Amino acid sequence: MSGEYLSVPASVGFIALWGIAVLNGVVLVTCIRKLRDDGVTLARAVVEGATQRFRPVMMTATVAMLGLIPFLFATGPGSEVQRPLAIVVIGGLITCTLLTLVVVPVLYRFFEERRVEA
Repeated sequence: MSGEYLSVPASVGFIALWGIAVLNGVVLVTCIRKLRDDGVTLARAVVEGATQRFRPVMMTATVAMLGLIPFLFATGPGSEVQRPLAIVVIGGLITCTLLTLVVVPVLYRFFEERRVEA
C-alpha cells in the first residue's frame, strides 16, 4: 500500500507488531476478567476495563511509533531497508490499537453473553 517492498526487516516488524498487539489484548482481557471476578457486572467490567487500560495501551503504541519515526524519515545508506520496517510497524500499531480498544471489548462482551446464556 505504501509502495515499499516487503523485505526481511519488514517481516521482522510484523513479528514485533504481533507481539505488541497480543500483549495489549491480553492485558485488556485480563483486566476485564479480574473485574468480573470481583463481582462487577459484565457491561460495567467491559467499560471500566477498557477505560483503565486505555492509557497503558496508548503509551505502548505511542512509544513504539515514536521510536520508529527516525527510521521512517531516514535518507542515508541503509534507509531502504529500515523504511519498510517502520511503515509496517507504525501502520500496524495504528490499526491494532484501534482494534484492541474497540473490537476486543465488544467481542469479549458478545462471547461472554453467549457463554452465560448457554
